[in-house]
Amino acid sequence: MTDEAAKSETQPWIALQAQQLLAQRGHAWLLHGPSGLGQYALALLLARAWLCEQPGQAGACGTCGSCHAIAVHTHADLCVLMPETTLIAMGWPLSEKAQSEIDDKKRKASKEIRVDAMREAVEFSQRTSARGRGKVVLVFPAEQMNTITANALLKTLEEPPGDVKFVLASESAHQLLPTIRSRCLGHSMLWPDAQTSQSWLQSQGLDAAQAKSLLMAMGGRPDDALAFASSGRESNAWSLLPRAAAKGDIGYFKDWTLPQTIDALHKLCHDLMALHAGAAPRFFVAADLPGGPGFSALTEWSRALARSMRTMDHPFNAGLMLESLVGQAHSALNSRQEAGKR
Repeated sequence: MTDEAAKSETQPWIALQAQQLLAQRGHAWLLHGPSGLGQYALALLLARAWLCEQPGQAGACGTCGSCHAIAVHTHADLCVLMPETTLIAMGWPLSEKAQSEIDDKKRKASKEIRVDAMREAVEFSQRTSARGRGKVVLVFPAEQMNTITANALLKTLEEPPGDVKFVLASESAHQLLPTIRSRCLGHSMLWPDAQTSQSWLQSQGLDAAQAKSLLMAMGGRPDDALAFASSGRESNAWSLLPRAAAKGDIGYFKDWTLPQTIDALHKLCHDLMALHAGAAPRFFVAADLPGGPGFSALTEWSRALARSMRTMDHPFNAGLMLESLVGQAHSALNSRQEAGKR
């Protein structure tokens, strides 16, 4: 197996949820919760089990032709709806038309789930199953449907063909249309306890100290912790972040996306404000946090980060925005020292 579904088999909290959901009857499911809890992995695990030619009590067999076809992203009865940028990043094929338009530079890959793709999915749901085990439409992240796309799905959810199942996976379910949510069986993702998450991360190759540190850094989300560990950064990259931000070291963030940078700086700002309030830091070890920043500077920095978050997906110039973010961090983290010099 080559996709995230294979990884999910080693996650006990994902396997447990899959068994619970496979025992339910219905035609549409909505898996929801914060990022890093495995919504996509669980959705794909369900799809594999529904389409498997030799399913068992634990779900898909993992060895039949159907399971292999899903593993290599070529199953004729599975329609995966994602933003085109996500499809490309995760190795799922685009439609011939979309691939041609992007290859010919007629447009860029979309960051939303396009209405054309949804209409193709609706047509797909109405066709006869190719392998005789029904069909599955997987939508992730479901909140990336705009209103037009969501409405194109709604009618099919209201009057579904008899042999198709829908599984919507979302990290921001509140953004979905209420009518979409009401027509799905909702499932809130389980949040694994720290010991279970740490044990799993260690089984993926992290040592105990790194697993504990990155779980703290990612707010207890094991998938996000593993993604950070697998990014090619140094093992102590997270503990070095406060010092790099205080120095205004742009090079430290050169391999980070803007959303990742803003999220990390938000966490740093949060922990410094928590220390000012007499509380323990949540994302960093206290010894790694710089001393000195004033509370008013931290408050203004937090507001600036919130403003940046609203435009991070559509920056005019990503490089200039990164310079601005690191400059704001440097200024805020050195505010008290500078005040003392005047």
